[in-house]
Amino acid sequence: MAAAEDQIIYALISRGSDVLAEHTERTGNFETVTRQLLKRIPPENKMMSYVYPKEKYVFHYIVNDGITYLCMADEGFGRTIPFRFLDDLKNKFKSTFGERAKTAIAYAFNPDFQGVIRRTMEAANDPRNTTYRSSDNKISDINREIESTKTTVLESIEKVLDRGEKIELLVHKSDALDDQARKFNRQSKKLKNRMLWKNIKMSLILALVVIIVIYFILAMSCGWKVQCGHKK
Repeated sequence: MAAAEDQIIYALISRGSDVLAEHTERTGNFETVTRQLLKRIPPENKMMSYVYPKEKYVFHYIVNDGITYLCMADEGFGRTIPFRFLDDLKNKFKSTFGERAKTAIAYAFNPDFQGVIRRTMEAANDPRNTTYRSSDNKISDINREIESTKTTVLESIEKVLDRGEKIELLVHKSDALDDQARKFNRQSKKLKNRMLWKNIKMSLILALVVIIVIYFILAMSCGWKVQCGHKK
Protein backbone atom coordinates (compact mmCIF):
# COMPACT_ATOMS: atom_id res chain seq x y z
CA MET A 1 0.00 0.00 0.00
CA ALA A 2 1.25 3.47 -0.88
CA ALA A 3 2.29 5.75 1.92
CA ALA A 4 0.22 8.88 2.47
CA GLU A 5 2.88 11.11 0.92
CA ASP A 6 3.48 8.87 -2.12
CA GLN A 7 1.91 10.21 -5.30
CA ILE A 8 2.17 10.93 -9.00
CA ILE A 9 4.48 13.92 -9.40
CA TYR A 10 4.67 14.64 -13.11
CA ALA A 11 2.84 13.62 -16.27
CA LEU A 12 3.11 14.29 -19.98
CA ILE A 13 1.78 13.26 -23.35
CA SER A 14 4.14 13.14 -26.31
CA ARG A 15 4.58 11.98 -29.87
CA GLY A 16 8.08 10.60 -29.88
CA SER A 17 10.23 13.21 -28.14
CA ASP A 18 7.81 16.06 -28.94
CA VAL A 19 5.90 16.85 -25.75
CA LEU A 20 2.32 17.84 -26.58
CA ALA A 21 1.15 18.60 -23.03
CA GLU A 22 2.56 18.24 -19.51
CA HIS A 23 1.93 19.18 -15.88
CA THR A 24 3.70 19.10 -12.53
CA GLU A 25 3.41 20.84 -9.19
CA ARG A 26 7.02 20.16 -8.16
CA THR A 27 10.35 21.59 -9.23
CA GLY A 28 13.45 19.64 -10.23
CA ASN A 29 15.33 18.28 -13.21
CA PHE A 30 12.98 15.41 -13.96
CA GLU A 31 11.84 17.12 -17.17
CA THR A 32 15.42 16.86 -18.47
CA VAL A 33 15.57 13.19 -17.51
CA THR A 34 12.21 12.59 -19.16
CA ARG A 35 13.37 14.08 -22.46
CA GLN A 36 16.26 11.61 -22.53
CA LEU A 37 13.91 8.74 -21.75
CA LEU A 38 11.43 9.74 -24.47
CA LYS A 39 14.16 9.42 -27.09
CA ARG A 40 14.64 5.77 -26.06
CA ILE A 41 10.99 4.69 -25.88
CA PRO A 42 10.08 2.55 -28.93
CA PRO A 43 6.93 3.55 -30.85
CA GLU A 44 5.14 0.20 -30.59
CA ASN A 45 2.21 -0.24 -28.19
CA LYS A 46 3.59 -1.15 -24.78
CA MET A 47 3.38 -0.61 -21.00
CA MET A 48 6.62 -0.21 -19.09
CA SER A 49 8.16 1.22 -15.91
CA TYR A 50 11.72 2.36 -15.22
CA VAL A 51 12.90 2.98 -11.68
CA TYR A 52 15.55 5.32 -10.34
CA PRO A 53 16.68 2.96 -7.54
CA LYS A 54 18.67 5.48 -5.52
CA GLU A 55 16.11 8.29 -5.69
CA LYS A 56 13.07 5.97 -5.31
CA TYR A 57 11.12 7.40 -8.24
CA VAL A 58 9.56 5.45 -11.12
CA PHE A 59 8.71 6.48 -14.68
CA HIS A 60 5.63 4.63 -15.95
CA TYR A 61 4.45 4.86 -19.54
CA ILE A 62 1.91 3.55 -22.02
CA VAL A 63 2.45 3.84 -25.77
CA ASN A 64 -0.73 3.68 -27.85
CA ASP A 65 -1.05 4.48 -31.56
CA GLY A 66 2.30 6.30 -31.57
CA ILE A 67 1.44 8.54 -28.60
CA THR A 68 3.27 8.18 -25.28
CA TYR A 69 1.47 8.75 -21.97
CA LEU A 70 4.06 9.00 -19.22
CA CYS A 71 4.11 9.84 -15.54
CA MET A 72 6.66 9.94 -12.74
CA ALA A 73 5.63 8.76 -9.29
CA ASP A 74 7.11 7.86 -5.94
CA GLU A 75 8.25 4.23 -5.97
CA GLY A 76 6.05 3.50 -2.95
CA PHE A 77 2.95 4.48 -4.93
CA GLY A 78 3.10 1.16 -6.74
CA ARG A 79 2.18 0.50 -10.38
CA THR A 80 -1.56 -0.04 -10.41
CA ILE A 81 -2.76 3.52 -9.75
CA PRO A 82 -0.19 5.17 -12.07
CA PHE A 83 -1.21 2.88 -14.94
CA ARG A 84 -4.90 3.46 -14.25
CA PHE A 85 -4.14 7.18 -14.29
CA LEU A 86 -2.30 6.88 -17.62
CA ASP A 87 -5.12 4.83 -19.13
CA ASP A 88 -7.64 7.45 -18.03
CA LEU A 89 -5.43 10.22 -19.41
CA LYS A 90 -5.10 8.35 -22.70
CA ASN A 91 -8.87 8.01 -23.11
CA LYS A 92 -9.48 11.69 -22.32
CA PHE A 93 -6.74 12.82 -24.69
CA LYS A 94 -7.90 10.64 -27.58
CA SER A 95 -11.53 11.69 -27.17
CA THR A 96 -10.48 15.36 -27.14
CA PHE A 97 -7.89 15.54 -29.93
CA GLY A 98 -8.14 12.30 -31.92
CA GLU A 99 -6.05 12.27 -35.09
CA ARG A 100 -4.81 15.83 -34.52
CA ALA A 101 -2.17 14.42 -32.14
CA LYS A 102 -0.34 12.79 -35.06
CA THR A 103 0.54 16.10 -36.71
CA ALA A 104 0.49 18.65 -33.85
CA ILE A 105 3.62 20.64 -33.01
CA ALA A 106 5.28 20.52 -29.59
CA TYR A 107 3.13 21.92 -26.73
CA ALA A 108 0.23 22.52 -29.09
CA PHE A 109 -2.25 21.07 -26.60
CA ASN A 110 -0.73 22.40 -23.39
CA PRO A 111 -3.11 25.39 -23.05
CA ASP A 112 -6.20 23.19 -23.45
CA PHE A 113 -5.09 19.94 -21.80
CA GLN A 114 -2.74 20.91 -18.95
CA GLY A 115 -5.72 21.50 -16.69
CA VAL A 116 -7.10 18.06 -17.55
CA ILE A 117 -3.77 16.46 -16.59
CA ARG A 118 -3.76 18.40 -13.32
CA ARG A 119 -7.31 17.42 -12.36
CA THR A 120 -6.78 13.78 -13.32
CA MET A 121 -3.53 13.69 -11.33
CA GLU A 122 -5.22 15.19 -8.30
CA ALA A 123 -7.96 12.56 -8.51
CA ALA A 124 -5.42 9.73 -8.76
CA ASN A 125 -3.42 11.08 -5.81
CA ASP A 126 -6.49 11.50 -3.60
CA PRO A 127 -6.73 8.45 -1.28
CA ARG A 128 -10.47 9.13 -0.88
CA ASN A 129 -11.09 8.77 -4.62
CA THR A 130 -12.36 5.25 -5.30
CA THR A 131 -12.25 5.55 -9.11
CA TYR A 132 -8.62 4.46 -9.19
CA ARG A 133 -8.96 2.05 -6.27
CA SER A 134 -12.06 0.02 -7.18
CA SER A 135 -12.26 -3.33 -8.98
CA ASP A 136 -14.70 -2.76 -11.87
CA ASN A 137 -14.23 -4.58 -15.18
CA LYS A 138 -12.32 -1.81 -16.95
CA ILE A 139 -9.83 -1.48 -14.11
CA SER A 140 -9.53 -5.26 -13.91
CA ASP A 141 -8.44 -5.21 -17.56
CA ILE A 142 -5.64 -2.81 -16.65
CA ASN A 143 -4.67 -5.02 -13.71
CA ARG A 144 -4.47 -8.09 -15.95
CA GLU A 145 -2.32 -6.20 -18.45
CA ILE A 146 0.02 -5.15 -15.64
CA GLU A 147 0.21 -8.73 -14.43
CA SER A 148 0.88 -10.01 -17.96
CA THR A 149 3.98 -7.79 -18.16
CA LYS A 150 5.06 -8.39 -14.58
CA THR A 151 8.44 -9.81 -15.49
CA THR A 152 9.50 -6.71 -17.40
CA VAL A 153 7.30 -3.96 -16.04
CA LEU A 154 9.86 -2.61 -13.56
CA GLU A 155 13.46 -2.17 -14.67
CA SER A 156 16.29 0.12 -13.69
CA ILE A 157 16.60 3.34 -15.69
CA GLU A 158 20.15 2.20 -16.46
CA LYS A 159 18.65 -0.43 -18.77
CA VAL A 160 17.52 2.28 -21.18
CA LEU A 161 19.91 5.20 -20.55
CA ASP A 162 23.65 4.95 -21.18
CA ARG A 163 25.95 5.38 -18.22
CA GLY A 164 26.97 8.86 -19.34
CA GLU A 165 23.35 9.91 -19.83
CA LYS A 166 22.09 8.99 -16.37
CA ILE A 167 21.55 12.16 -14.38
CA GLU A 168 20.92 12.36 -10.66
CA LEU A 169 17.19 12.90 -10.35
CA LEU A 170 16.30 15.96 -8.30
CA VAL A 171 12.76 16.65 -7.11
CA HIS A 172 11.85 19.52 -4.82
CA LYS A 173 8.53 20.03 -3.13
CA SER A 174 7.17 23.47 -3.84
CA ASP A 175 4.04 25.46 -3.22
CA ALA A 176 2.14 25.32 -6.50
CA LEU A 177 0.39 28.59 -5.70
CA ASP A 178 3.72 30.33 -5.19
CA ASP A 179 5.00 28.95 -8.49
CA GLN A 180 1.86 30.10 -10.27
CA ALA A 181 2.08 33.52 -8.61
CA ARG A 182 5.69 33.95 -9.75
CA LYS A 183 4.78 32.87 -13.24
CA PHE A 184 1.82 35.25 -13.25
CA ASN A 185 4.02 38.12 -12.06
CA ARG A 186 6.57 37.46 -14.80
CA GLN A 187 3.85 37.36 -17.42
CA SER A 188 2.24 40.51 -15.99
CA LYS A 189 5.54 42.39 -16.13
CA LYS A 190 6.10 41.33 -19.73
CA LEU A 191 2.57 42.38 -20.66
CA LYS A 192 2.98 45.68 -18.80
CA ASN A 193 6.25 46.40 -20.66
CA ARG A 194 4.66 45.56 -24.01
CA MET A 195 1.71 47.84 -23.28
CA LEU A 196 4.04 50.62 -22.10
CA TRP A 197 6.09 50.54 -25.31
CA LYS A 198 2.89 50.35 -27.34
CA ASN A 199 1.55 53.46 -25.60
CA ILE A 200 4.87 55.29 -26.11
CA LYS A 201 4.85 54.45 -29.82
CA MET A 202 1.23 55.53 -30.16
CA SER A 203 2.01 58.82 -28.36
CA LEU A 204 4.99 59.49 -30.65
CA ILE A 205 2.91 58.75 -33.74
CA LEU A 206 0.12 61.00 -32.49
CA ALA A 207 2.59 63.80 -31.72
CA LEU A 208 4.08 63.48 -35.21
CA VAL A 209 0.61 63.60 -36.79
CA VAL A 210 -0.25 66.74 -34.78
CA ILE A 211 2.99 68.43 -35.85
CA ILE A 212 2.32 67.58 -39.50
CA VAL A 213 -1.26 68.85 -39.29
CA ILE A 214 -0.13 72.14 -37.67
CA TYR A 215 2.53 72.56 -40.37
CA PHE A 216 0.00 72.08 -43.17
CA ILE A 217 -2.45 74.52 -41.54
CA LEU A 218 0.26 77.17 -41.26
CA ALA A 219 1.51 76.45 -44.75
CA MET A 220 -1.95 76.81 -46.28
CA SER A 221 -2.76 80.02 -44.43
CA CYS A 222 0.61 81.77 -44.78
CA GLY A 223 2.07 80.24 -47.86
CA TRP A 224 4.19 77.16 -48.18
CA LYS A 225 7.28 79.03 -47.00
CA VAL A 226 5.48 79.88 -43.69
CA GLN A 227 6.56 83.58 -43.63
CA CYS A 228 3.55 85.05 -41.77
CA GLY A 229 5.75 86.67 -39.19
CA HIS A 230 8.02 88.31 -41.78
CA LYS A 231 5.60 90.36 -43.92
CA LYS A 232 6.97 93.67 -45.25
